[in-house]
Amino acid sequence: MSSRRRIALCTIILALISSVNLFTARAQQKSFTANQTKIIDTVSTIFTAARADDIKKFDSVIAPGFYIYDGGARFNGDSIMALIKTQHAAGKHYEWNVTDPDVHINGKTAWVAYVNQGSITDASGATVKQTWLESAFLQKQAGTWKIAFMHSTRVPAAAQENHGK
Repeated sequence: MSSRRRIALCTIILALISSVNLFTARAQQKSFTANQTKIIDTVSTIFTAARADDIKKFDSVIAPGFYIYDGGARFNGDSIMALIKTQHAAGKHYEWNVTDPDVHINGKTAWVAYVNQGSITDASGATVKQTWLESAFLQKQAGTWKIAFMHSTRVPAAAQENHGK
């Protein structure tokens, strides 16, 4: 086979591989309905409120009776916000992000599972990347999604490192 044909064949093969990779990447990107987007935004709002110690905003997205399992304990809205505020006073800063959400809606209830990719910065300014596996159960009340329950499991550093390999 001539070198021109080899080059042409290699070019075609590379183009096909690139097309397959592009198609796969697009297939992995999820598109969400308006309702699913509102659910994701509601969960993101709880993080925005917690970062800013904004109890009013936090309360605006939780349902009556809200609770969360986090760090091996059960917290209601007031107790989780008090814990976060104490952590902030000690110089800790948290970055939380809803990534890879998987949203399911059934009438006026919904659940979302997602990977929370973020970080924890301590008083010295040292930042450690952190991943949590999380889920939330929501109820639609007066046309607005409210979080009734959340669960958070911190992914150990060793597991995060192994997953990236």
